Amino acid sequence: MPDIRPFRALRFDPSSVGDLGLVVAPPYDVVDPEERRRLVARHPANVVRLDLPAEEVGDAPDDRYRRAARTLAGWRSDGTLRKDPHPSLYMYEQTYRVPGTDVERTQRGFFARLRLEPYGTEGGVLPHERTLSAPKEDRYKLLRATGVNTSPVVGLYDDAARSVPGLLAEVTARAAGVDLTDGDGVRHRLWAITADGTGRDGEIAGGLMAAAARGPVTIADGHHRYETALRYRDERRMTRSCEEDPAFDYLLMLFLEATEPLTVLPTHRLVRGAGQAASGLLERVGELFDVEPISSADELVADTRARALESGGKGRFGLWTRDGGARLTARRAALRPDLPPGGDALRHLDVTVLGAALERLVGLDAEAVASGAVGYTKSADEAVAAVETGDADAAFLLEPTPVASIEAVARDGDVMPQKSTYFYPKALTGLVINPHEW
Repeated sequence: MPDIRPFRALRFDPSSVGDLGLVVAPPYDVVDPEERRRLVARHPANVVRLDLPAEEVGDAPDDRYRRAARTLAGWRSDGTLRKDPHPSLYMYEQTYRVPGTDVERTQRGFFARLRLEPYGTEGGVLPHERTLSAPKEDRYKLLRATGVNTSPVVGLYDDAARSVPGLLAEVTARAAGVDLTDGDGVRHRLWAITADGTGRDGEIAGGLMAAAARGPVTIADGHHRYETALRYRDERRMTRSCEEDPAFDYLLMLFLEATEPLTVLPTHRLVRGAGQAASGLLERVGELFDVEPISSADELVADTRARALESGGKGRFGLWTRDGGARLTARRAALRPDLPPGGDALRHLDVTVLGAALERLVGLDAEAVASGAVGYTKSADEAVAAVETGDADAAFLLEPTPVASIEAVARDGDVMPQKSTYFYPKALTGLVINPHEW
């Protein structure tokens, strides 16, 4: 079962940096170069300088990682970052509007350390997606240079006893230590809960850690960071094998309870470069789907938005081509021979069904997909516009992947196709930093 611990976070000191909203940032993997420039210009101590160091003119290989390490050391020395005096859990709340709707949700979880262990269906940590070597190498070099986790891995756990909501509600009734709203209108609040085993805070911290440790944790976001941390741990063990319970055996995780209302956004598919294979696609989809014609792109986009709060897994898709569009419902019996090997949870996923259909109808196998024949966007408007402008041959609009399906795939030991999940909103980087020290 998972081993979860409190920690002494490094945190930006408001008396030094001023407005904390100016020094936090989205996670590195959703920050493009232009946004990075804006973040750096926003404040000289923006955390993006640690989490996403950029190459500069004249840099030798890996200079940017060494520069991040020097920046971190300087910020710790001058008081920009201060280490909390007591091991704590950090309760985190995000209030947001679900994109494409008027529905407001509140997501609550807590930051803590998780002891690293290899993946395995019999263990305490389960993955659900494959990783790529280049992002892992980048994160490894940064971790080796700085010795801190700047961005958390996000993990899902099941609170069968339903003890967690009451504990979190008790904390959020207090004034928050951090309260800010980001550029997307998401409100972020943070509370430090001293976990010294005494008083009510100690009871709350103990209850949260016990609830999350009763069963395996499924990684929702941050597979590259997790695998990087394993590699780093193994390297450090070779040089410090006699150290008992070293801090590098753990990493920073945001724990979310899986049965609470979590938002997973769909990632729509763009078929590109299919040539003649894409011609007449609207007519051929009837081989594998029940087809309901749709009159306009606007109607298709509105239909997709209306389903934003529904759970996927029903085999329903929107299709837009240069010849028009349709609502599609998979005929699973017709697709069954084309589905990949794996457990029932994997084979039932909408993204799996669509992948099999694209290979059958358009000839897009795994190699073609990896070569860029399929593009991705989270915006239904952008997907349809790509077809209208000739940037894509067809757009398939998806429904969200259910959280329960993600956990089921992980429990089976399977991994999901690329771009199957996008958890929203992302945890801000810079609220808490985990140093590999006690």
